[in-house]
Amino acid sequence: MSTTQSDRLRGLIEPLVHAEHLDLEEIEVSRAGRRGLLRIVVDSDEGVELDACAELSRAISAKLDETDAMGDGEYVLEVSSPGADRPLSEHRHYVRATGRLVKLRLAEGGDLVTRIVAVDEDGIDTEVPGVKGRKATARRVEFAEIEKARVEIEFNRKDKKEEEA
Repeated sequence: MSTTQSDRLRGLIEPLVHAEHLDLEEIEVSRAGRRGLLRIVVDSDEGVELDACAELSRAISAKLDETDAMGDGEYVLEVSSPGADRPLSEHRHYVRATGRLVKLRLAEGGDLVTRIVAVDEDGIDTEVPGVKGRKATARRVEFAEIEKARVEIEFNRKDKKEEEA
């Protein structure tokens, strides 16, 4: 996608996304056979419900029909939320992942699987799970130390309400 088209699409779409109190995470234009594919990813601190994606899709479709931002050809519009295991690249992503288990690729080398406890402007406070009955240990990781980060899917973790009971 050209920078001009990307900027133009962002200019058209971002106000509609913000009107729904969502964050625009990604805009991707690609080809799917003869048709174009416009994929828009949105998120919020509370997550995104399917109804919100559908409503936003209708608003974006109407706005794009008023313009020639997608050209004259056919295209498919997809509006979705990021997957549960999406990369963490913005400060707000780390904030939203507080309490979740994450896998960090460290700039010094190696990976660290840890749970985010708190987030500030400089980095994250984490809890590294103990192995074989050992207690978890606290660890501070600065954002500058993180090369790559992704939420780890947990299938057997009790939620906070169950843990408090």
